[in-house]
Amino acid sequence: MILFRTFLFISAVFSWTLSFAGGNESKEGGAMQNGVHDDILQDADQAGAPKAIDMPTCLLCVCLTGSVYCEEVSPEMSQVPALPKETAYLYARINKITKITNNDFADTTTLKIIDLSRNLIAEIEDEAFSRLANLDELNLSDNRLTKLPALPARLMSFNANFNKLTTQGVKSTAFKKLTRLSYLYLGNNELTAVPHLPESLCIVHLHNNNIQTLTDETFCQGNTSYYIRTNLNQVRLDGNPIQLWKHPYSFVCLHSLPIGWYN
Repeated sequence: MILFRTFLFISAVFSWTLSFAGGNESKEGGAMQNGVHDDILQDADQAGAPKAIDMPTCLLCVCLTGSVYCEEVSPEMSQVPALPKETAYLYARINKITKITNNDFADTTTLKIIDLSRNLIAEIEDEAFSRLANLDELNLSDNRLTKLPALPARLMSFNANFNKLTTQGVKSTAFKKLTRLSYLYLGNNELTAVPHLPESLCIVHLHNNNIQTLTDETFCQGNTSYYIRTNLNQVRLDGNPIQLWKHPYSFVCLHSLPIGWYN
């Protein structure tokens, strides 16, 4: 009986020893696997996340038939992506694009609408939009522009609100040849004078600038009292230091007086 109990005790001790050793091996194996995993993560961090410039446009953005949507892209987009040649509509809002070059749209002449609002664009090369003969709408609002490039003649709507545009950076004839332009938004800039406004305009926003003077030919034709500007329905000049009541003959051709300071 004593020998049998001794045998049971030794068997139990032996089993516990094996179990303990196996547990340690399991822990060591887990630690080794964790170490390998950490090394992989560290290598991935060192390699860095993929950059927008390195990724295909239609993987980075949403591409539908003729339309490319690149809004709030992650990873950050700092330049205009390469576009499919049949692209007609580009929406690249809320990114970190800083510059538009002459080559960005050179191969995409089918574009009708471009929206680059809420980026960090401070420079646009002068011929960047010159080949876009079909462009109807261009939105460059909420950027850092101080001057404008040449604009395509077909343009119907142009928005450059909330930039840093100066009169030196916007030629007096910048919009003269845009005979289809109906909507012009230049509010919240640093303009001191009103550029030439084409006859086709329906709405002009020039609010919150630094415009201090007008002439009888800014909106009308000062040499005739018979001229009526039939298309122009809304003019905003509020938020400028100019006192509009001092320029009564500047608005005689308009359907309604501009919004602004008359006191």
